[in-house]
Amino acid sequence: MGPVRAKLLYFWAYMIKIYPKNKQASGSFNFGRILEHKPIGFPQDGGELKPYSSLFYWAHAWSDDGGLIDQHPHKGFEIMSYVLKGEIEHFDNKLNGWKKLKAGDVQVIRAGNGIVHAEKLLPGSAMFQIWFDPNLNTTLSQPASYNDHASSELPVTRQPGIVIKHVKGGNSPFNIESKVDFIQDWTVTGRTKMLDLDHKFIYSACVISGELEIDGKPLATGDFFMLQDLSEVSLNPLEKESRLFVIKTPKDIGFKTYFEFMTTNAKS
Repeated sequence: MGPVRAKLLYFWAYMIKIYPKNKQASGSFNFGRILEHKPIGFPQDGGELKPYSSLFYWAHAWSDDGGLIDQHPHKGFEIMSYVLKGEIEHFDNKLNGWKKLKAGDVQVIRAGNGIVHAEKLLPGSAMFQIWFDPNLNTTLSQPASYNDHASSELPVTRQPGIVIKHVKGGNSPFNIESKVDFIQDWTVTGRTKMLDLDHKFIYSACVISGELEIDGKPLATGDFFMLQDLSEVSLNPLEKESRLFVIKTPKDIGFKTYFEFMTTNAKS
């Protein structure tokens, strides 16, 4: 391999980073009744990928028989729960009761100065839970709040080869303070391109189902990838359809994140 080709391959690998499911952190709750893969785990979880941009944590949780994550507190962060299949139930000390979310529904908890909540995954259910860092210097002094949005409230657009459900952006009612340009659920049905990618942003995605190629590189269910410093990439589903969850966040969010703060303190 010549030096020019080697340099191009290194540059390509930097622009498209793939984290297979077996390189991600894992975990469980309720004596193994709830299982998790974590594309972005907590710093102590041991996965390859650490928090970046406004993304602090990203977990895919599922339960075959149903399980409970009992009451626990949160502060500061904004926490999104997106139901992939089945149903989940949520309790918090603001609502003081249980509320059900179905497949395609989304919830945001703005933990602010503190909230206590619990979650149930009903049998055969799965969800993403994603934490965003909204600048704890301001949110820790704000009252906690939350919103639920039914799947029917989230706009859908169709383009050749792809159907996009707009969880955040695209006139969706979902709102958070964290610097997130969009959150989208893609169903890829044919060869298509991600066009006009902005070099100031990072595009993070997890394969919900199916198999596909990104610029010829294979991806399987559960794989996670990041794109940056690219103008376009091509997507090719290897099955009838593939499903991706895609989040666009800025490279520079304009403040020191909690992870950066803790990492700096640990080194000093």
